[in-house]
Amino acid sequence: MSQRKEAQPTKILRRRTKHDLPEEIVLEILARLPVKSLLRFRCVCKTWYSYITNPNFISTHLLCYNNHDGGYVIHMPRTAVHMAYFHRPHSQICTLAFDRTFETISEFRIPFTFQSGYHGLVGSCNGILFFTDFIKSKSKNVYLWNPSIRKFKRLPNTCLNQTQVLNVAHGFGYDSLNNDYKVVRFSWTRTKWMPPPEVEVYSLSSDSWKRVELGISWRPNVISYSFNGISAFPFVSGHLHWMIEMIEEGGGQERRYTPMILSFDVNSEKFKELPVPDEGGLIAKCLTSYKEKLALIKFGHGAQPLSKLCSIWVMREYGVLDSWNKLCVLPIEISTDFIGFTKYGLLLVRHRSRLVSTNSELERKHKSVLIDPEALHEKEISNQIDYHLDVATYMENLALLDGANVVSY
Repeated sequence: MSQRKEAQPTKILRRRTKHDLPEEIVLEILARLPVKSLLRFRCVCKTWYSYITNPNFISTHLLCYNNHDGGYVIHMPRTAVHMAYFHRPHSQICTLAFDRTFETISEFRIPFTFQSGYHGLVGSCNGILFFTDFIKSKSKNVYLWNPSIRKFKRLPNTCLNQTQVLNVAHGFGYDSLNNDYKVVRFSWTRTKWMPPPEVEVYSLSSDSWKRVELGISWRPNVISYSFNGISAFPFVSGHLHWMIEMIEEGGGQERRYTPMILSFDVNSEKFKELPVPDEGGLIAKCLTSYKEKLALIKFGHGAQPLSKLCSIWVMREYGVLDSWNKLCVLPIEISTDFIGFTKYGLLLVRHRSRLVSTNSELERKHKSVLIDPEALHEKEISNQIDYHLDVATYMENLALLDGANVVSY
């Protein structure tokens, strides 16, 4: 009886041949793939793993992939509204939406908590969300969160030993020169003459804080100041920005209101003061960004009762006083909430309405609209916003993929 040889599986030996794609072509293709695919492709081979986790590739992917992608925003209910009006726990959900329409795509649950129980979404940079504790006295707890790779990082404690901090303000930006992310933290306490805030800078690459000097002349006799803005720290032309509203005491009982735009170069870590366009008869002003340019929104009194005028100024050439240009003036009702600009320059606002009786019940209806400030065209959005929002731009990013104290969930 003849014996048959058992079929042996064919062994495939992988060798590099002349038909293989060059390394630079492989990297070009990978740089244009979504984050979800790249996370899977790390398992293909050691070479691809080293490609995808390389810091230079991560920064290249950020430019290549998001350049061809639509704009997105992440938003969540503002904490103060929940505390003051709803008397219920703060939402731990962030909503991802299309930039142009605010149509909801998906929702993310925030994977960390704060001592107060209230999250403060300060803003974002390149898709990394920046959170602090909403309660200022507990705001030493700071988190960076990248939802697209499901990782977050709690920053180490700050380097200043402060026991009686009155208030804090933050900024978060990208250092393109050193391929690094940096957090700026201001802190100050109340005294009769309020000194300038103390400043610290955190570097993600070194995972540490250091103290830096403000380095600009401070106004004399300042009795109070605050940081103000729709966007807490507009990041424009490699600089972070804050609008500081000061009250100075003059002779006798006279008090003088003085605004100042403070700019921080993320690369050189130097501060400077930027000029503020002068316009009388104002109620308030705040900083934001418009199509990657620094913008200033000013509010003044309108011609009709319960109305006001909103003028939008844009700095066409960064750092140049004469380049401030008044983009438009919008007549608005006094009960209008400004939420912010989208990536494409549309202004999201919410018109608060009065109480309306429906079916023997009092109900408050609101209208949320996107306004094109150049064409002065207004479009109502379908998903209504029944509360004030914290809004941040969003994009996919591989940053925080590796590093010290990074937590996966």
